[in-house]
Amino acid sequence: MGALANRFQRVWHCLLRACGGQAASVNDSTGAKAEALAARHLEQHGARILARNVRYKGGEIDLIADHAGVIVFVEVRLRQHAHYGGAAGSITPTKQRRIILATRMWLSGAGRAYANRNCRFDAMLLDGLNPDRIEWLQAAFSTH
Repeated sequence: MGALANRFQRVWHCLLRACGGQAASVNDSTGAKAEALAARHLEQHGARILARNVRYKGGEIDLIADHAGVIVFVEVRLRQHAHYGGAAGSITPTKQRRIILATRMWLSGAGRAYANRNCRFDAMLLDGLNPDRIEWLQAAFSTH
């Protein structure tokens, strides 16, 4: 176990150096705040959060929730400016494919109890970290 921990630590430090060290922590912190705001917004609208930050090789899901019996896979997008199409414009077809891949993996693994439920892909669009400026796009994209 010690060798694995050492390797993880080396990889982690390498990633921090590649991302500019402290900048990665600041971005992670801002992203975590945005995801917390989005989760709170979902809960205030009747959703139950099932999982956060689900990561697999090739894809990740920011939030997974149960909303009125539908399993919702949520991409949280934070944009400080509307350049390049704003938050919605940043969910590219490539990003969608990665979310769908992670969804398939989750439903066949940790989320297999939900595999027979209806599913939906939503986006929570945040302009800054203002809880009054959250837009919830239900069915933002599909697998088709």
